[in-house]
Amino acid sequence: SEFAAGYCKRLATTHYENFPLVSWMLPPKLHQDFFNVYAYCRWADDLGDEVGDPAKSLELLSWWRAELQDCYAGRATHPVFVALGETIKRHTIPFEPFEHLIHAFEQDQRLPQYQTFEELLGYCQNSANPVGRLVLYLVGAANETNFRWSDSICTGLQLANFWQDVARDADIGRRYLPLEDCQQFGYTEADWQQRVTNDSFLELMEFQVARAESYLKAGLPLVARMPGRVQIDIDLFVAGGLKILHKVRQIGFRVWETRPKVTKIDAAWMLLAAVGRYGARQVMQPFWSRTQHG
Repeated sequence: SEFAAGYCKRLATTHYENFPLVSWMLPPKLHQDFFNVYAYCRWADDLGDEVGDPAKSLELLSWWRAELQDCYAGRATHPVFVALGETIKRHTIPFEPFEHLIHAFEQDQRLPQYQTFEELLGYCQNSANPVGRLVLYLVGAANETNFRWSDSICTGLQLANFWQDVARDADIGRRYLPLEDCQQFGYTEADWQQRVTNDSFLELMEFQVARAESYLKAGLPLVARMPGRVQIDIDLFVAGGLKILHKVRQIGFRVWETRPKVTKIDAAWMLLAAVGRYGARQVMQPFWSRTQHG
């Protein structure tokens, strides 16, 4: 178990450059649980994205699901699941969010494009939203109201990443701009194949950016519902998504030519702002309590 915990910690801290910052805001007693969940997600992601052969990926993801089932049956042998089993018990985490992630990575192997925005939302429900729900279980804030706000944030973040990475995804044969939306804005298949930036494309992207923004903003009430400094984490996730969308706007939606990037300076300003908002909420809390109960 100690070996398994160390394995997950190494995987999280070497793969994920923002972990020191994220973990500064989390209660120390939760660090290992976050490492364990991250290690699970990292493995599933790599089995989906790093293999380079869809049939082989599907086979490996099926093996990963069997390992997850063994973990829930108390038969874990893989170090990730030995460690994760402890986290699952401690926080009473159900099977579904973990399984949904595997389902999303399988979907990536089978479905390179989406007909409608509804279909794309279905993908986000499996690929993004479970991560937010897992965080809520870990911080003891898992309930239906929080799930709704968290899902909205996670979907908004996923959409922001799609619109940032239109060209990069096209390079690996994936297309997240719904075909129905392309048709609605008059962006043709030939335009797509040639990566044409025309008025249709710019209007299409403007529409998608506004839609992603509305999902992120709709989840904002979650921030104040989080315990302690976890508020800063959630605030930062939303701010990061909004910043990506702002950068897409700044380049005039020309994402074929330029991949908008959030810089380290942007990140530093966002952190300062999130800490400032957290401080303001702490100061105002007694006042709000008095006015509500007064």
